[in-house]
Amino acid sequence: MDVRERIQSSFDKQGLMAHLGARLGEVVPGRVHILLPARAEVTQQNGYFHAGATSAIADSAGGYAAFTVFPDDTSVLTVEFKINLLSPAVGEHLEAVGTVLKPGRTLTVCRLDVFAVRGEERKLVAAGQQTLIQVDARPDR
Repeated sequence: MDVRERIQSSFDKQGLMAHLGARLGEVVPGRVHILLPARAEVTQQNGYFHAGATSAIADSAGGYAAFTVFPDDTSVLTVEFKINLLSPAVGEHLEAVGTVLKPGRTLTVCRLDVFAVRGEERKLVAAGQQTLIQVDARPDR
């Protein structure tokens, strides 16, 4: 299975991403993009994208970026992440980009960037860092 297929297969099993209406964008080894279209269900009281939705797609983008460099018989779990919300998130969609900074045998560190996109304009609205752990993919774990 190639990297895109592997990530798509796992992504399709995520109930939260489906519930939010998120979809995979670019998937390459060490980097994954997740797109979240604007709609009322993912906004807060002022009409901005909700911090929870922003954080959720950032977490998944980083997790899948790490997963692209893990062996096929493993899975991925977030150990911790920190995100700074830099600006109100307003646009046609959000684009979360997870990028592997340091792969490891057990722990991997990723950078998280979230952009609000309107037409050709991309504005950085959130940035963070994440630590992920490689775990055995056996279903009994």
